[in-house]
Amino acid sequence: MPRSGSGSLAGWGRRIGALAVDWALSWAIVAGFGLGGGFATLAVFAVENVLLVGTLGFTVGKRLFGIGVRRVDGGRPSFPAVLIRTVLLCLAVPAMITDRDGRGLHDKAVGTAVIRL
Repeated sequence: MPRSGSGSLAGWGRRIGALAVDWALSWAIVAGFGLGGGFATLAVFAVENVLLVGTLGFTVGKRLFGIGVRRVDGGRPSFPAVLIRTVLLCLAVPAMITDRDGRGLHDKAVGTAVIRL
């Protein structure tokens, strides 16, 4: 992967910003439909991730911050890989344990990386 520019690993600022947008959007959907508390927000967040990353390669927040999810070999992740990645992301702890490149265990488990678009 290149060290900078398109295709390079996304920095923490972009990732956290995208996460904040996606979580706020999920919360707004839950609040708008009057669905209740935290697990409903997590469920909407998970569905958003599976559907959007599985089809487009990015969520709303990721797109706004110019990042996306790709396989480390450059291709799009498969639907099963996106599903596994999302489950691990929703558990939170795997996403917080990173290697020196900043890839979380949820990405390493399925061979993906969050890159700049």
